[in-house]
Amino acid sequence: MTETFRTTIDIQAPPEAVFDHFVEPGRLVRWMGEFARLDAKEGGEFSVDIGGVLIRGHYLTLDRPRLIEIAWGEKGNAQMPPGTTRLRVELAPSEHGTVLTLIHSGLVPEEAKKHAVGWPHFLARLAEAGAGKDPGKDPWLESPPSHA
Repeated sequence: MTETFRTTIDIQAPPEAVFDHFVEPGRLVRWMGEFARLDAKEGGEFSVDIGGVLIRGHYLTLDRPRLIEIAWGEKGNAQMPPGTTRLRVELAPSEHGTVLTLIHSGLVPEEAKKHAVGWPHFLARLAEAGAGKDPGKDPWLESPPSHA
């Protein structure tokens, strides 16, 4: 049995700018991770290292500036191997910038609990980065939460 994590946030930036934070390595690591290797095309590599967690997968859909889908998983994690879950990011223009809806499906219950903590943390950092602000160094890189 798998679960889905879903959330929506507002970002004070146009969808095009928010989209870039998922396809450009330098922009991705401003809000999530320390190193990224991205080949932003359908079937292209999606790899990001987040405090020792090695996220590996590939892009499924890139429909600029409204939709990104990624086959997502973690190297060395038998419950969520590379590419086994689906991350869907929907971007819609709003009066103040962008409404981002994130849907992460195919998560086993233990991973769903971790992602329910992780995604709000990282999306808050994305809201800062997307709006052109510096989210600063991720405090989780030095002291990750015990439940994430």
